[in-house]
Amino acid sequence: MLRRTLLRTTLYSSIIAISATMLLQSPGNTATPENQLIIGVTMNNILTIDPAALTGNDAMDIVVNTYDAVVEIDPVERAKILPGLAESWKVSDDGRVITFHLSDGIKFQSGNELTAEDVVWSWHRVVKLNLSQASYWKNYGFSQDNIESLVRMKDRLIVELELPQKLDPKLMLYTLATSAGGLVIDRKEALAHARDNDMGRDWLNRNSAGSGPFKIDTWRANDVLMMSGVNNYWRGSPKLRRIVMRHMTESQSLRLMLANGDIDVAAGLSVTDIDALKNNPAIRLEHVQKGNVYYLAMSMKNERFADKRVREAIRMLIDYQGINNAIMPNFGIYHQRPVPVGLPATLSNPDYRLDVVKAKALLAEAGYPDGFETTLRVMADPPFVQIATSVAATLAQGGIRAQLVTGTGNQVYGAMRERSFDLLVGRGGGGAEPHPHASLRSLAYNPDNRDEARLTNFQGWRTA
Repeated sequence: MLRRTLLRTTLYSSIIAISATMLLQSPGNTATPENQLIIGVTMNNILTIDPAALTGNDAMDIVVNTYDAVVEIDPVERAKILPGLAESWKVSDDGRVITFHLSDGIKFQSGNELTAEDVVWSWHRVVKLNLSQASYWKNYGFSQDNIESLVRMKDRLIVELELPQKLDPKLMLYTLATSAGGLVIDRKEALAHARDNDMGRDWLNRNSAGSGPFKIDTWRANDVLMMSGVNNYWRGSPKLRRIVMRHMTESQSLRLMLANGDIDVAAGLSVTDIDALKNNPAIRLEHVQKGNVYYLAMSMKNERFADKRVREAIRMLIDYQGINNAIMPNFGIYHQRPVPVGLPATLSNPDYRLDVVKAKALLAEAGYPDGFETTLRVMADPPFVQIATSVAATLAQGGIRAQLVTGTGNQVYGAMRERSFDLLVGRGGGGAEPHPHASLRSLAYNPDNRDEARLTNFQGWRTA
C-alpha cells in the first residue's frame, strides 16, 4: 500500500486497478524524525504474521518487509520476474523443473546463513502445516505426501522445484514472487522456538525470522506493531530506522492526526475525510492500485442461495452505480469482472443494474414471493460497512431482510473460512500476479468442495 521508497509492498501490490486504496502522506512532518514512519491503519484483518498462515492482504505489507522471496515481480513491468534471494533460475526443457541458484553470503536477521535448506524447509512447512497459504501450492498439485520429493535441496545454494502437473512454469514463479507462502524463513531460528512439532507456528504468529530489511520488535493485535531497520541487510541498510503501525479504525481521527502531524501515513480514510484533506498543501494523496475486487459473497451451503434464481435476484438488488458514485471514489474503479483491467482475458462489463421488478419476479419463481430473512457479515471499516449498508437497503426493496453483523477480520472472514455464513461483503482476488489465472483461481475456482479440503484462500471454496 505504500510507495516503494518507504516500504517494499509494491513488489506485492498490483498496479492494475480494480480497487485502489488511497493513502495520504505528510512529507513535511516535523513531529516524527526523518528516519521514522508512523502509520495509522486498521488492523482488524491482521490475524497473524506467520507467512504460512496469512489470510489477507493487510498483513502482506508487514511480512514482505521482514522476509525475502527467491524471485520478485518488477514493480513497473509487472510481467517481468526479477532476482530475489536467487541470483538466477532455469526452467527445464519440458517445463517441469525449476532450478534456483541462491546468492551466497546472505544472512538472516539472527546472523544465521541463508541456504537452500532454509528455502526447502520453508516451502515444505507451508504445505505440511496446511494453513491458508497451502491453498496456492495445492492448486498446482503439491500435497503433504509429495512435497518432500518435489521440492528438494541439490546443493548448499541450489534448490530444485518439480511441478507435479504440467502448467506454465511462469505461474509458479509468479506465485513464489507474490504470495506469503513463497517467503523464506530462518529454519534454525523458527525451530528454536518450536512447540510440540508446530514448526515454530505459535512463535511466528507474533514474531519474525526473516532476511528482510526490517524485523518485528513488538506486535500487539489491534493495538500497535513496531519494526526496526536491519543494519546488516544484504541489500544495504534501509533508510528508515523504525516503522510504527498504530491500530486506528476511526476515519475522522486518522484525518485529524494526519493534519496535525501526529502520523505520517493514513490508510482506510472515508471519502468525506479524503475530500476534506485534498486542499491541504501539507498532505499528498497517492493512489496505489491493487488487483483486488470488492464482492458480495453468498454461501451455497444455504439452500436459498444454492438456487440460481435467488442468486440472480440478489445480483439485481444491488445499486452498483450508486455505490460507485457515493462510496467507492478513492477506493476503487467501476469494473464488474473478476479479471483485472488490462489483462488479455478481461471481458467488457456486463452492465449489471438495480432492477427490483425483475428481482421480485425471480424470487417469487423460486418460492419466495415475500422474500426472506438472512444475515450479512461485514467488517466495521470503510468502505465495507458503507457498501453493506447500501446492499442491505436495496435487498429490502426486493423483500430480503438482511441483518448486518459487523466485526473484526477474524469474526467476519473467520466465519467465511469455516463456511458458516449467509451473505458477506468482502475484498479479495489474486491481482498481485500479472496473469488472469491468479484472479480466477482466487475468486471463482473450487477444485475440491469438501469441507476437509480447507482451500481457505479460495473464495470459491469458502462459498461452497
